[in-house]
Amino acid sequence: MPSFEESLKKLEAIVEQLEKGDLGLEESLQLFEEGVGLSAACKQELDAAEGKVQVLMKQRDGSLKAEPFLTEKPV
Repeated sequence: MPSFEESLKKLEAIVEQLEKGDLGLEESLQLFEEGVGLSAACKQELDAAEGKVQVLMKQRDGSLKAEPFLTEKPV
């Protein structure tokens, strides 16, 4: 099974190929299908990581509290 980073790089390459628009319909559909699978796998790994971050967030008294995992920097 490829790592998250490998899956993400492959997904980025697929997006780049599809954006060029020079592929045939069948090849485009095949790449799109592969990309959807990679996207789902990456999302699953990110969700698992988010769960771990929530569990690891400790309160000052040592108790654990689920904290939202911010994917964007606060403005």
